[in-house]
Amino acid sequence: MKIRKLYPTETPPMDLLLEADPSKTKIEAYLRSGSSFIAEIGNQISGIYVLLQTKSDTAEVVNISVREADQGKGVGKKLIHHAIGQARIQGYAKLEVGTGNSSIDQIAFYQKCGFRMKTIDHDFFLRNYEEPIFENGIQCRDMVRFDYNL
Repeated sequence: MKIRKLYPTETPPMDLLLEADPSKTKIEAYLRSGSSFIAEIGNQISGIYVLLQTKSDTAEVVNISVREADQGKGVGKKLIHHAIGQARIQGYAKLEVGTGNSSIDQIAFYQKCGFRMKTIDHDFFLRNYEEPIFENGIQCRDMVRFDYNL
């Protein structure tokens, strides 16, 4: 597996990005502002993340997704460690990530990768998404924010 920057001439894997964020409009906005990196196994895109500067000393992983067939193989962990490395190279002091209160596996994943819970943005998904989101039988309402000191 290799991880590389998505070339400007390449079409981002929207199907994969939509797995992590159901808003095509929001995805298109942060794709324009952020840097996208893809994981490839052979010639197939296995995963993607988008890194976006949010403050002068802070970047955020605004989308990270791994193809279902490649989940559980360490692709996500390699992508998040790559994001940590990229944030360090770019001189950030902190890396952030957020996920829904209903994203139980992702909440555990970020903590296993060394992120610490920081804040909860109550009703984030109710304010920012037109359609209700449900995962694991739970309505996604709140954004759980994590950070990683670089």
